[in-house]
Amino acid sequence: MEKNDNLIEKYIKKPFYIGNVKADNNIFLAPMAGVCDRAFRTVCKMHGAGMVYSEMISAKGVHYKSENSILLAETDEREYPCAVQLFGSEPEIMAEAAVVFEKMGAPMIDINMGCPVPKVAGNGEGSALMKNRKLAGEIVKAVSSAVKIPVTVKMRRGFSIGDESAAELAQTVCENGAKAVAVHGRYREEYYSGTCNRDIIRRVKEAVGIPVIASGDICNVKDAFNVFNETGCDAVMIGRGALGNPWIFGDILNGCDSVHSGEDILKEVELHSKLVIGFKGEEVGVRELRKHMAWYLKGLPGSAAVRDRLFKAVKYDELINVLSDYLLKK
Repeated sequence: MEKNDNLIEKYIKKPFYIGNVKADNNIFLAPMAGVCDRAFRTVCKMHGAGMVYSEMISAKGVHYKSENSILLAETDEREYPCAVQLFGSEPEIMAEAAVVFEKMGAPMIDINMGCPVPKVAGNGEGSALMKNRKLAGEIVKAVSSAVKIPVTVKMRRGFSIGDESAAELAQTVCENGAKAVAVHGRYREEYYSGTCNRDIIRRVKEAVGIPVIASGDICNVKDAFNVFNETGCDAVMIGRGALGNPWIFGDILNGCDSVHSGEDILKEVELHSKLVIGFKGEEVGVRELRKHMAWYLKGLPGSAAVRDRLFKAVKYDELINVLSDYLLKK
């Protein structure tokens, strides 16, 4: 897609506000479990993401003082603003966890009403809340009453295929204090298959007077501007489109997809790796980097064999040597 300054002027907002929280722009990194750790959030922020989100954190885990749950919400100044995403189904416990994170410095609390995985939805949490709008409203009211920072909600098109409930749920959470909603245009039963429905995002936008953030199938600049145009949304949220491609945020802001050499990719991997290892240590860091390496190399010729070697690496130097041999000498 060639750069189009008219589209940038029409759709890109700098800065962008949710309640009193000021984001650099309206191109966000979506919360992704097992992916959006401090290192990846920092990388995406450095590439222009206006706001980033933590991995989803169990409110019950916080209630029972799980160290791992608390650690997931740790941020630093390079990520600001980083919203903390909570999941749970008990209003009092959700409010309690939100207060903990507000005291830790979280600028915003996001409530997960979209996670499709059975271990979450099966407990009446995540996307299962789309089936119980009364409880969903009670959760938002309890959390928004307990904290001074903005509270937002991320949801899906609906739970069961054909039961399109996002617009009604958006109205409910808005009435109970939500300052913005993010909508992924798939039903819970679809997980990530098929195509994201944009019409439901448009209907949510028409139903509420708070900012609406569009999520799903945004993998390049054209996708982003098409979503803005077709839905009337206020912001877009990039999830899987950012895996191995943190440049996407700057691309959308600049209105043009970028092309990256082997040297560019290697430089990015070195930055990302040093952040992960700095936060988690070499042993854990290298292990967690393997999936990111696969994403950085996806689609490159001969990368499958290189991934096999990367997945055997246990030291940072091994990882970088394998990548250097492939990216700089192929």
